Amino acid sequence: MSELRDAAMTSKAWPFEEARRVLKRYEKAPPEKGYVLFETGYGPSGLPHIGTFGEVLRTTMIRRAFEVISDIPTRLICFSDDMDGMRKVPGNVPNQEMLREHLQKPLTSVPDPFGEFESFGDHNNAMLRRFLDTFGFDYEFYSATEFYKSGQFDEVLLRAAERYDDVMKVMLKSLREERQQTYSIFLPIHPETGRVLYVPIKSVDASEGTVTFDDEDGREWTLPVTGGNVKLQWKPDFGARWAALGVDFEMYGKDHSTNTPIYDRICEILGEKAPEHFTYELFLDDKGQKISKSSGNGISIDEWLTYASTESLSYFMFLKPKTAKRLHFDVIPKAMDEYHQQLRAYVDQDAKGKLSNPVYHIHTGDVPASDMVVSFSMLLNLASVAGAEDKEALWGFIRRYAPDATPEANPQLDQAAGFAVRYYNDFVKPTKTFRAPDEKERLALEDLAAQLRTWDGGLDAETLQSAVFAVGKAHGFEPLRDWFKALYEVLLGASQGPRFGGFIALYGTDETVALIEKALAGELATA
Repeated sequence: MSELRDAAMTSKAWPFEEARRVLKRYEKAPPEKGYVLFETGYGPSGLPHIGTFGEVLRTTMIRRAFEVISDIPTRLICFSDDMDGMRKVPGNVPNQEMLREHLQKPLTSVPDPFGEFESFGDHNNAMLRRFLDTFGFDYEFYSATEFYKSGQFDEVLLRAAERYDDVMKVMLKSLREERQQTYSIFLPIHPETGRVLYVPIKSVDASEGTVTFDDEDGREWTLPVTGGNVKLQWKPDFGARWAALGVDFEMYGKDHSTNTPIYDRICEILGEKAPEHFTYELFLDDKGQKISKSSGNGISIDEWLTYASTESLSYFMFLKPKTAKRLHFDVIPKAMDEYHQQLRAYVDQDAKGKLSNPVYHIHTGDVPASDMVVSFSMLLNLASVAGAEDKEALWGFIRRYAPDATPEANPQLDQAAGFAVRYYNDFVKPTKTFRAPDEKERLALEDLAAQLRTWDGGLDAETLQSAVFAVGKAHGFEPLRDWFKALYEVLLGASQGPRFGGFIALYGTDETVALIEKALAGELATA
């Protein structure tokens, strides 16, 4: 353990770098609360998206890295801002007209458009917890509605009333002049309509802990800031929540980065040290737009898990968190294959290498072996040429290529075969475009087919790759990648493909000859 801890204290893997920053907070004395608190926040204005998962996963990776370098206990809170008013109706939910009747009400006061839970906020919270539980996260769930109404937030809310002018100074500097005239950090919940009111506050009585305001009809009201009668605007809420809970670490997207000094200062005004934070780049859809809960663009967690493993998604989330990444279906095959490449590399790495390997952080050090004797991209190509409708069709080829492989002995491979068939039929098949070979390519394909008809070199992928390579060289392809590109476009209907020797070894020499003959006869291009 000491060797692992020593390596972790100098590891350049970003979870360990962040963990060391958190540990530095307590280099002089351990936390009075007895633990280090990691937090993630969630705005349940729409169905949870994959970015929310990424935030919890990455925070968990830092938490586990912290536990390697320190014996201080840790907690992770997933906090839902479900007391926010519903500002607009999400476009991807039913019963839109019904929801419009409840605009500006806290999300936990809006009826569930799906008719399954007490409120829309409860529905979205349940969706979030289900997604997180799918991955086995160790977390505590906090609801802002319960946090406000239960009294847990009261002490800090009263402190905010006492230090109202100081907090307002921080906020007013960040607002346009016209917004400054009506802004208050407190948003009253109307006692009759239940709506969150964006109205000027006439006075704040720190001794009584109340706010006085006029509603939209000009009626004056005085409400206590405690007990869920009033909520904080979202920026002050961020800093106040940190102060109330004693948060040590929180990460959030780049769109929050300009507000970080505001969050920090408010937390400090309210009497607590601001946490460490980590700003990650945003996820983009296939058009380069930020993914959004309300518009539902990008990939959902369920969609990713239809076509690939949970571990491949975790791998994708680990990579370069400070770099913006396209999050679309075409990233899935690469993530699947690279994850298994890292599993295979992990076995022979030293302690430093292991701690830098993404799979260490995905599996918290308990890294399994890979049983993928065939890559995911190769399975996709096999599904393509075999016209596979189910994974059993692929296993016929896999067994011949790797006689010792079975669905029982190779569960990762078996699962991947099922994913490959679904992915092929939904994404590859509709976009395949075969072309006829030109004369030079035709002669080379005839030569390759002739060699394969009399092939007696077994199904060794490297030997077959050398043979394919030699045919391309003999027929004057320069650069040789033009030969392989021709193979992919003529035989597989794609501009890119696998190492072709490996493909022949998996698909079979006789089957590859038959595929070439179909292409030369014009049957593939016609189809």
